Order: sequence, then structure tokens, then C-alpha cells
Amino acid sequence: MRIVFMGTSDFAAPSLKVLARCHDVVLAVTRCDSCRGRGLHSAPTPLKTAALELGIPVLEPLKLDEPGFISNLLETGADLFFVVAFRILPRAVFSIPPQGTVNLHSSLLPDYRGAAPINRAVINGDTETGVTTFYIDDKVDTGDIILTERIPIGPEETAGELAARMCKTGAELALRTVELIAEGKAPRIPQPMRGGRPAPKLSRQDGLIDWSNDARSIHNQVRGMNPCPGAYTLWSGGNLKIHRTRLADENSPGTPGLVAEASPREGLVVSCGRGKLRLLEVQPPGKKVMDSAAFVRGYRIETDKLI
Repeated sequence: MRIVFMGTSDFAAPSLKVLARCHDVVLAVTRCDSCRGRGLHSAPTPLKTAALELGIPVLEPLKLDEPGFISNLLETGADLFFVVAFRILPRAVFSIPPQGTVNLHSSLLPDYRGAAPINRAVINGDTETGVTTFYIDDKVDTGDIILTERIPIGPEETAGELAARMCKTGAELALRTVELIAEGKAPRIPQPMRGGRPAPKLSRQDGLIDWSNDARSIHNQVRGMNPCPGAYTLWSGGNLKIHRTRLADENSPGTPGLVAEASPREGLVVSCGRGKLRLLEVQPPGKKVMDSAAFVRGYRIETDKLI
């Protein structure tokens, strides 16, 4: 099949590579290069990098309803558009290919419709998630389902680690989906319009830890915000980022945010609204990530004081 592939992130690149091995991917569409890092150097998206390595032409439209962009898409003669982690497409775009436009979504739809399904699943303490392929229609993440694949979530797994596993499973599901469409055997399973939990985009404020919450909820928040936008707590020296934690105690009472243990060898344990949380990796302002024992030694953290 002739395919136009649309995507942006690391999550999209494996699907592009798998489809390009078995089908004719005639064009990749992604966002424009953006400035990243402290030096604000212009950098291509992971999808663009993968496409250029494969010798696939790339378009970076500013607006998806531009007549010139739509004309470019029509000229490809593509049978199918395949979308992974991209922007919301207007009808003028997704209605072009005769075989439709398919999206790979990182949840078991209709659960977690929205921009941050992986993060939200981890933050909510789910033990299972999955990937879904579906036909795009006018409303976001509501089109007819083609295939799904369930994926377990590890109890200590971060959102970034889970995404790395899910993109591989997603790539396999993408290929199976396209093969079924090519054979005329792809199912169309209508989604219920209601139900399922939303997955709105995360903001920096979502990472602010409220120590009055229970230890497990905070642990899941830290996992779900890793690697970005990141969890943090307000600290006398500025915002202290917290990258990894472990449950130390789920039930004992204590003063929320109080340092229950500050060991130069074992690191920090902080009391929560219920239970205690061991901090494994932290990052003071302007510093690199360090284990919490090094943080205790370097910053002379003491017990019975608020973090």
C-alpha cells in the first residue's frame, strides 16, 4: 500500500520503520524543527530523523488546512494515511485517502482519550494499558476501532519506560492493521461515545507534590511524571525535582512533608498523609540528578524538618 505517515515523537518512529519495510511510505509529515536544550539549537523531530534515514520525503506544514499542503497530499496518490502522536487532523485532510486515515493511540480506547494516555494510566496506578488502532473521524479519539493489544504496567515502571515498551508493541499492531486493511479484512468496531477516563495534556503544575496525599498516590505521580514534565516539591533552595521513589510504608501516620529519615547511606524518607515514601533520585535546582543519600550528604538534610 502507498502510505503517508504523520507523527512527531519517539513513540511514532518505530511504527514508521516497520511500515516502511513492508509498504511504500511515500511521505512523512511532522512538525517543524524546534529549539531544544540550553543552547536552544534547532532540532528535528524524532519522526523526521527516522524518515530521512529511510530516504522518505518530509513535509513540515505550519497549518494543516493550507491549500498547498492538501495539494501535496493529493499528489502522493496514497491509499492510506497513518497517524501516530501527531496533531488533530481536519476533515479536509483525513478524508483524502480511499482507505481512510488510521491512528495508533496509546491506550485501550475508549479509556484515556486525549494527549497524555500513558502518563495518566501510570499516575492513576493502573496495572494494565494497551494500544489501539482506529479510523479517524471528526471527534478526537472516537473513531471505529480496528485492533487492540493489552500491555501490563510494572509496579515501579515510569511513564517513559512504559512508553518505550509500548511503541514497539504499537509498531507491530500498526503493521497488522495495515495488512488487514490491504486485504479488505479490517474490522470496524464502533466506540461508545461516553465512558472512559480522560487523558488531558499534562502541565508543570501536575507535577507539584502534595504531601498530604497518601504515599502510593505520590509514588504513582512521580512515576507518571517521569521523564517529563517531572514531579517536584517546594524546597527552601527552590524546586526540588523528584525522579524516583519507593514505598517505605503505606499505613503509618505522620506529618505530611516531614523528613522521617535522613541517612547519608540510605537517603531520604518523607512522611505523607498516610504512609512514608523513600526518595531514590532527586535533582536540586541547577544540579544533575543524584541519589537521595548524596543529597543528604551534600545539603545536610536533617530529620524532623519539612522537606
